[in-house]
Amino acid sequence: MGLLLTQWLINLGGVRVQLGQLFDIALVLGLAYIVFTVIIWDRRTLWMIRGFIVLMLTVSLSDRLGLQYLHYALEKLLLGASIAMAFVFQAELRRLLEQLGRGDLIQLFQPSSAAPVKADSVIDEIVDAVKDLSQNRTGALLILETTQPIDEQDFSVPGVRINAEVSRELLQTIFQTTTLLHDGAVLIRESRVVAAGVILPISERDASRQLGTRHRAAMGITERVDHCLCVVVSEETGSISVAEQGLLNRPLTSSKLKELLQSRFAQKSDREVVAPQLRSLGRRISLQIRQVSHRLFQQISSYLKEK
Repeated sequence: MGLLLTQWLINLGGVRVQLGQLFDIALVLGLAYIVFTVIIWDRRTLWMIRGFIVLMLTVSLSDRLGLQYLHYALEKLLLGASIAMAFVFQAELRRLLEQLGRGDLIQLFQPSSAAPVKADSVIDEIVDAVKDLSQNRTGALLILETTQPIDEQDFSVPGVRINAEVSRELLQTIFQTTTLLHDGAVLIRESRVVAAGVILPISERDASRQLGTRHRAAMGITERVDHCLCVVVSEETGSISVAEQGLLNRPLTSSKLKELLQSRFAQKSDREVVAPQLRSLGRRISLQIRQVSHRLFQQISSYLKEK
């Protein structure tokens, strides 16, 4: 009887180790799911995170094999990669930490309720409006969000709420010099004009004297917020410029502007394709874990009954 009890305890201890390993794997998969859902926005980013995970597994494997020098080198490389990714994904990580701080854990696992990505028709409306404003040498400044909403604290003045569908006529009307909102910027989110008359922070970089206040404001907001771009129409020359991450791309034709906007928002559509696949993968993994756990408990119960 004592020998049988000892054997049962040994087997039970082995089961505990297996359950602990399964729980550990489930936690890692859950963490990876959260990171993928919040951070990933295009396929190139997905490959970066996959490479980071492979590097982590290699570090763990070298440690288990006792390869001290290789483990030391890979560990330092992993540390450098972690710091580099913290800089690359600083905005996304800040959003993740804000949600964790507010306790919005459930929102991390829920699909986004935002409107679909800008359709070609919306981009056409923007490009047509900018083209007409350029031909008439009417100054304009448009802020286009790319991946997530901009915090109003990043603006000097939030402006006047409009919340209307993007249209060529609306944008042209706002920037007419006879209106009260023509001096500020227009904030565009998805397919809607959120606000007009938005006052932006001015860039402190040394810029060409040919650049006016609109250009410096576009550089200023894109320096502070990396998930947006600004379209600028010069009032003096009618030239079209695009500011992104504090840098100006100018001058642009209307066709080049359309190509640039389509390429930027095509990246966002990649994220919406990848995220549902990850959610489906998470559900399948969760189902497999439950099935394995159920079979494991059945084996334990049958073993106990036999003994």
